[in-house]
Amino acid sequence: MSQICSLDDFINAPRNPNTLRLMSFNMQVGIQTTAYHHYLLKSWQHVLPTKTRRAALEKIAELIKEFDLVALQEADAGSLRSNQLNQVEFLAREANFMHFYQQINRNLYGFAKHSNGLLTMCKASNVEQYTLPGVLPGRGVMIIRFGENKSECLTIVVTHLALDKRTQFKQLAFVTEKVKDDKYVVIMGDLNQEASVLLEESPLNTLRLNPLIALATYPSWQPQKGLDHILLSDSIYLKRIAVINHPLSDHLPVAAEIELPFLIAQP
Repeated sequence: MSQICSLDDFINAPRNPNTLRLMSFNMQVGIQTTAYHHYLLKSWQHVLPTKTRRAALEKIAELIKEFDLVALQEADAGSLRSNQLNQVEFLAREANFMHFYQQINRNLYGFAKHSNGLLTMCKASNVEQYTLPGVLPGRGVMIIRFGENKSECLTIVVTHLALDKRTQFKQLAFVTEKVKDDKYVVIMGDLNQEASVLLEESPLNTLRLNPLIALATYPSWQPQKGLDHILLSDSIYLKRIAVINHPLSDHLPVAAEIELPFLIAQP
């Protein structure tokens, strides 16, 4: 059942040892946007460093540290605006994750390095990175698999889709083709589209995904659109899913607790 809740309510709830806690978060490179006019007033932070960014990253590390798998969008891989700090690597270290995986999607001449990331306590057995189709470059997808045995393999898809619906559907067709034979699939990211459109109209409707009507995640200060998602194969038991009321970006994070019929091996 979808709900909006505080971080404490989500992480303090009882859990079974064979569950995984997942989070997907568009972190907007550590820019804390709390009103529409901040897009203008703080626009310079997308290309130049600021003293407040380190403190924002530390708050994000506190947000994510109780989760097992965290998908990040709009992270910087080390450029001028981040003071050459790889934000995915920093968050992995600060939140005590054993492993991180990263894909740079757009490198803007040293001023910005847009990337997706995945933080995890388990080592992946396979990592694939692809450029997604689209008129404009800069969108990608990571497909990370945990488990050597195909019958007991968890497939995590991390992506940030385009804004245009037609392009989104082309990108989802590409992703669907890559994971169509995987049984246990989790798609995490800022998909820039409502769940009903994704599950009923897009190429994702060819996958056997859990029906899901997610709560709004954007904008974080007055959520009206459900753009951020954790979508699951119907072979994965969804215990609960929630939007976390913890505004550290222009998007709110979405979190889920799932149960698999097998355990993922620790490193």
